[in-house]
Amino acid sequence: MSLTFGPGPLSREPASTNYEIDGPAHRIYFHPFGRRLRIELGGVTVVDTTDAHLLHETNILPRVYVPLADIDASALQPSDTTSHCPFKGDATYRTVRVGDRVAEDGFWLYEHPLPAAPWLAGFAGVYEDRFDRILDEDEEVAGHVRDPYHRVDVRRSSRHVRVTTSDGTVLAESTAPLLVAETGLPNRFYLPRADVRVDLDPSDTPSACPYKGTATYWHAGGLKDAAWSYEEPFDGVTPIAGYVSFLGDDITVEEV
Repeated sequence: MSLTFGPGPLSREPASTNYEIDGPAHRIYFHPFGRRLRIELGGVTVVDTTDAHLLHETNILPRVYVPLADIDASALQPSDTTSHCPFKGDATYRTVRVGDRVAEDGFWLYEHPLPAAPWLAGFAGVYEDRFDRILDEDEEVAGHVRDPYHRVDVRRSSRHVRVTTSDGTVLAESTAPLLVAETGLPNRFYLPRADVRVDLDPSDTPSACPYKGTATYWHAGGLKDAAWSYEEPFDGVTPIAGYVSFLGDDITVEEV
């Protein structure tokens, strides 16, 4: 995300530099992933590769591409779906079937990519959410494969932070928040649960972040999914365990 969003060098409006990138406004970078990647459907490994790549593309999240040679060809079925990308070419799709489990159009291929992207030949893009499980080495991926150019920093803070609704109701207020700085995203304050002034009612909204873990959403102050927390965050962001963050059209988070 750091390469393609916000001020990143492959974004539409990169940060100030002492150089210029000689190329189109829409930029593509095909980066070797470098670790073993396995993709499972119906309990069967349909991809096992050490040559996966990440395709970084302006204002688009990185996408995983795997060599066709490392896909179980017996699980592939043709699809009538096609698409066109002005930067990469015409794509055809493949459905993956293992027993009763089906990943509809789970892969796409640029069999004859445009001259500007010849390295896509022999690779297939992956819709990660259409498969049952993805393993990065021996660790299960949450959400999507991590971008090596993305990071999350958690910092303790003494800022005075207040969370209010549009009608002035104070949902939470703290002088001991955590500041979470995540590449390409606005900084977020996470507040101790003891500093939340309203009841938090659990929501069944699902959310998984490959960098922080599985989020628990909460209804707060009569607002649906107004807050979230990471009860068991990943290593590297463990300080946010149990802390609560707020976001919504009717919510203001401000330093006072």
